[in-house]
Amino acid sequence: MRLESSVTSISWIPSEAVPGVTKVPFEIGFSHYDDPPPDHIESLEALLAEDRFRFANQLSAWIDVVDGRIVRHGQAGGGQIGVTKLRLGGRGMTFAAVAFPDKREDPVAGDGWVRFAQTCGGRTGVPAPRRVNRPPFIQVAAPLAWTTLTLTLFADGTSVHELTGASPFPRHWVYDGDQNLTHKSGLVDFKRWYQHAFGSHTPWGDEDSPALVTEVETATERELSLRIMRGGVKPRIQVVKEGGTLVEQGEEGGDLYLLLDGVLSVEVDGVPVAQVGPGAVLGERALLEDGLRTATLRALTPCKVAAATGAELAPELLSELAAGHRREGDRAG
Repeated sequence: MRLESSVTSISWIPSEAVPGVTKVPFEIGFSHYDDPPPDHIESLEALLAEDRFRFANQLSAWIDVVDGRIVRHGQAGGGQIGVTKLRLGGRGMTFAAVAFPDKREDPVAGDGWVRFAQTCGGRTGVPAPRRVNRPPFIQVAAPLAWTTLTLTLFADGTSVHELTGASPFPRHWVYDGDQNLTHKSGLVDFKRWYQHAFGSHTPWGDEDSPALVTEVETATERELSLRIMRGGVKPRIQVVKEGGTLVEQGEEGGDLYLLLDGVLSVEVDGVPVAQVGPGAVLGERALLEDGLRTATLRALTPCKVAAATGAELAPELLSELAAGHRREGDRAG
């Protein structure tokens, strides 16, 4: 019997992911951020044709099982990298990206399982002159971006996938064998990527970067995030240092928060009850109830959040969000 599965990552540039003066081309419309990819992939090729991502890594694998034993195995798939589209003075320009060779480690077989691994990525087609922190101290080519995926198939028909490595930039989303979104990278570090991701300090040299991975947010949170970022009133962007607090339990508050980057710990009465990553929407209970925060939100990594008043947000969505938090035991206030 042949058993098959797959794992796919899509890498894209979210709003507010680029800091400082390097964001100017995005702000003036010369370059562009990306809309969030879909929760379910209908066609990776269609997303590529629509310029919906910067690059993708798709690993598929199979095992043949006879009498409970794996007798053969194999893998397929590979990387897809998009073009870079820029606009200047009303004219559009398209630059071809440079895909690096896909890297596949030899599959590792154990008692009733086989693990496959694959690294895919490359660099954009637009030169990016910049200072870097080691020789030659000036780089002209854009840094490299990549993901490393692993997929383990078991003789009982189950499978497990992981994002085991990734470039610090851009954002990476991970999809299971049914092409449904399951995980995402939790932290974008543009500065480290811009100054470090070239030469030997990539998987095509001698170094990969471990990926901080978080669970996905709910459909309600995704709907609210679009309204927060694209509503009539532009949200305020706040940065919270690692170890700092966004809100304290018991204090008054009237803002709703969208976590754009990083990981927050949700603490009730001093006890951590949850960790949330990019896409999480927090603070709705203070808006719906007595105006007091019901949890402390502490930054486990450097975090960036968008703060909105909630006046333009549908109360029914906030109520649905609050109900979901109660069901999950996540009393984020």
